[in-house]
Amino acid sequence: MNDVLELKGKRFVQASKPSGNGGASMNGKVTVTIDKINSIVEKLKSIKLFWQNEKRPFSGILISVHYNKIVAKSNRIAALLKGADSNYAIVGAKFNDKKDKHIITYYIDMVDLDNTISLLSIANQIMNDSSLNSIDQTRFNDSALINRIRFDKYAISKSTFKQVIADVSYIDDFIDYDREVLSSNITQSIITLYDTGVDTKRLLSGFGIDVLSSRILDNLTVFLDENQLRTLIEKAPYLVAMATENLSSLSPDDFKIDADTGMMYIPSPGIEPTIGVIDTLFDDTVYFHDWVEYHDMTDENLKKTTDDKRHGTAVTSIIVDGPTLNPWLDDGCGRFRVRHFGVSLKAGFSSFTIIKLIKQIISDNRDIKVWNLSLGSDKEISDNYISAEAAVLDQLQNEYDIIFVIAGTNRNNDSITKIGSPADSINSMVVNSVTKDKLSPNYARKGLALSFFAKPDVSYYGGSKEQFIRVCEPFNYADVSGTSYAAPWIARKLSYLIDVIGLNRELAKAMIIDSARGWDTQPTPEMIALYGHGIVPIRIEDIIKSQDDEIKFLVTDISEKWNTYNYHFPIPMKDDHYPYISKATMCYFPVCNRSQGVDYTNTELNLKFGRIKDDGTIYAINDDKQNSIQDTLGENSYLYEGEARKLFRKWDNVKYISENAKKAKKTKSSYKNKNWGMEVKTSNRLDPKDGVGLRFGVVVTVKAIDGINRIDEFIRNCNLNGWLVNAIEIQNRIDIHQKVNEEIEFD
Repeated sequence: MNDVLELKGKRFVQASKPSGNGGASMNGKVTVTIDKINSIVEKLKSIKLFWQNEKRPFSGILISVHYNKIVAKSNRIAALLKGADSNYAIVGAKFNDKKDKHIITYYIDMVDLDNTISLLSIANQIMNDSSLNSIDQTRFNDSALINRIRFDKYAISKSTFKQVIADVSYIDDFIDYDREVLSSNITQSIITLYDTGVDTKRLLSGFGIDVLSSRILDNLTVFLDENQLRTLIEKAPYLVAMATENLSSLSPDDFKIDADTGMMYIPSPGIEPTIGVIDTLFDDTVYFHDWVEYHDMTDENLKKTTDDKRHGTAVTSIIVDGPTLNPWLDDGCGRFRVRHFGVSLKAGFSSFTIIKLIKQIISDNRDIKVWNLSLGSDKEISDNYISAEAAVLDQLQNEYDIIFVIAGTNRNNDSITKIGSPADSINSMVVNSVTKDKLSPNYARKGLALSFFAKPDVSYYGGSKEQFIRVCEPFNYADVSGTSYAAPWIARKLSYLIDVIGLNRELAKAMIIDSARGWDTQPTPEMIALYGHGIVPIRIEDIIKSQDDEIKFLVTDISEKWNTYNYHFPIPMKDDHYPYISKATMCYFPVCNRSQGVDYTNTELNLKFGRIKDDGTIYAINDDKQNSIQDTLGENSYLYEGEARKLFRKWDNVKYISENAKKAKKTKSSYKNKNWGMEVKTSNRLDPKDGVGLRFGVVVTVKAIDGINRIDEFIRNCNLNGWLVNAIEIQNRIDIHQKVNEEIEFD
C-alpha cells in the first residue's frame, strides 16, 4: 500500500472577488403585475395596523417574507424593508412544508415599513403611467423600454424602481410574523426569542415575566417554566422563534445482556492521548480506572445509584480498551486515556443545565481536542432550526479548535424516526450504527438535519443481535448495542489522527469521511439519512494508507479572500494524458447562527479541483460551474440556489466531489498547463468577516485506471514544483509523538 502524502510549503494564493456590472436581477419565471403590487401594499397596510395596536417593550416590528423559491443571498429583498441592509435585519429563516421555498423573518423599524409601502406605491404609479400592466424578465431587461420612463417625475430612481420590481418577483406574500407551533403538553421549555435588540431579561419583564439570570443561556435563549411559557404565548407569541422541550430522556440502548467474566489486566497509562467524555457518571472501581480522570459535575445532593454509572462507564471502556474487549474491532489505534465528566443521571437530565456545563467543561479543558458525547434526546429534531444543544456545540467547535463525536441517537418506538439533539450539530462528527453485516439495525434513527445537512456523517459498528459490543460496566461486563457504542470508536480514530499522526481536525474529519466513501458508491438521500457518507473501515491503516494504484494527498490552508487557489498539483501523465479517476473531500468548521433557521451556516466554501484549461480556469472533476468568471453578479448563471444545494452541497461544511461515473474510465487530455489546480471560493451570508481566517482541509485521491503505481513520480514532481512532501508513516509518527511527550529529567 502507498503512504498518504502531506503537501506543505507552497501556500495557497488569495484573490478578491472581481467587481461586476451590478444591478437588479429579476426572477425569470415570474411576471410582476399591478394587481400583485396592489395586493402586497394592502397586506403591508394590515400588518402596519396590527403592530400599531400591539403594546410591546420594543420599538420595531417583525415581518415574515414568504419567497417563491429557495433564494440566493443576492435575490433576497434589496430595495424594500431596509433596502441593501435587509440581510442584516434577518432574525429567522425556515422552509415551507414542501422544502422548496424560503420563509424569512425580518426585524425592522416602523419607518422601514412606511418606506416599503411608499416604494411599492410609486412603482405601481410608474407602471400605470407607462401603461405597463405587467413586467416580465424580457421587459425588465429591455433598456429601451425602461429608459423611456421619465424617472425625474418620480421620487425614485430607475435603479430603485428596477430593484423594487426584482424584489416583488421573488415574493409570494408578507405576514406579520411566522408562528412557532408549540406542543400543547410542554410544561417547560428552552425558548429562543427573535432578536429585537432588547435585553432578554428586560424584554420579558415588559410582559410580566421575571426570569433569573441563571435561566438565560445567551441574550436570546431562556429557560421558562410552565407558567412563564403560558404567559409568553398569551401576550407575545410573535417573540417565539424556536422552542424545544427542556427535560429529555436518554435515547435508549436497544439491547443489553449482562455477561459476567473474569477481571481483565491493563498496564498503567503512559503518554497516550486523552479523549474527553461527557456522559452519565463513571464507576472508578473498574479495572481500567487508572486510565480515567473522573469529574462528577452533577448536584452532590442527588441520590446516585449504580445504574447512573452504567452508560458512562461503558462508553469510556470502549475508548480506553475497546479492542481488548472486542478483538473483531481491533482498529490498531492502541489505548487512550479519558477525562470523564459525569453530567447526567440515567433517569433523565435537563438539557439546559447540560448546555451550561458543557460550555464550562470545554473552557476549562483546552488541552483536549476530541470530545465524545453519547448522550442524546429521545425527541426528534426540528426541520426548521438547529437544537439549542447542537448550536452550542457548533459554537464551541468554531471557537476552541475542537471536534465533538456524537451518537446518532436510538429510537424507542416506531413513531420516532428522526435523530434527536444534539445529533443535528453541523460541525460535529455524528455517528450512526450498523450491524456486523453492515446493515442498519432496528434502533437506528435517520437524518437529515434541516432537511439538507448530511447527518449522520458516517456509520460504524454499534452492536446488534448478530454481534453485540462488549463493554465494561460497574461490577461486570455487558453485551450492548446502540449508537452510543458506535461513536467512541470514531472518537478513537479522530484522536489518533489528530494527537498521534498530527493532523488538524479539518484533515482528520475529512480523512474519516473520505474513507467511508468508496469509488463505486453514489448514495441516495435516503441512504445518506441513514448511513451518512458510509461505513468507516475498522483498521486505521485503511484510513491513512492508499492502494498501490492510488495517489492520496492532503492539503490544508486558510481562506482569507473570495478565491483561495493553488495551481501547482503535478499529477503524473502518460502519453500526454491523465489515466485516472479522482475524488476530493473537504471539511471546515464555519461560524453558525441559530437565529438564521435553515440558513444556519454563515460561510460557504466551494471546492473545485481538476485540470487547468488554456483560459486559466479549472475543469472541475464534478462539472461544477458555480462561481465562474461570468457569475460575479446576482443569481448563478447556470444554477438556481436550490439546484446548487442539491447538486453541489452549497452551504454544507462537508464537500465530497468526484468524477461523473460515465467519464470515469476514460483518460483525460492535458492542456498547455500540465498541472492541476484547486480553488476554494468563499461566500458569506451576513458578515463578510465570517469567512476570513477559516481553515479548511482537503483529501485528494487519484486512482490509476491502468493500475500503475506512479506515487514516486508524483513525489518527484511535487518537489520540483516547490512542495514539501511528508509521507504519513505510522511508526515514524508514533516515534515523534513519543519524543514530543516524553518527560525530560534534568540533573
